[in-house]
Amino acid sequence: MGPASMIVLIISAVVFSAGAILLSRVLVQATPNPVKGEPYECGVPTIGKSWTQFNVGYYLFALIFLIFDVELIFLFPWAVVARQLEWLALVEILIFLFILFLGLLYAHRKGALRWV
Repeated sequence: MGPASMIVLIISAVVFSAGAILLSRVLVQATPNPVKGEPYECGVPTIGKSWTQFNVGYYLFALIFLIFDVELIFLFPWAVVARQLEWLALVEILIFLFILFLGLLYAHRKGALRWV
């Protein structure tokens, strides 16, 4: 497992990717249509400009959801071995949850959880 294996990996990745692209261009017939180039959002036709500004609250809400969703993943390994752990691990996970709660409280006070 030296540099030769890395070179083989890179070459095979390039060949596989290029092969898939070439194969799709050969097998699939392109049917150009002006409707295919239009912006599409949830089945609703776009009226006016497509480049409009969105409220930053949507992004904050999504980022907070992702943060707490990822942090929840860290609880699963702990829950699997919870019976085998000692009291110190319980205290550590309670501190972890308290810090998460403080983050949620901060986001709530700043208004990041208010849906606009």
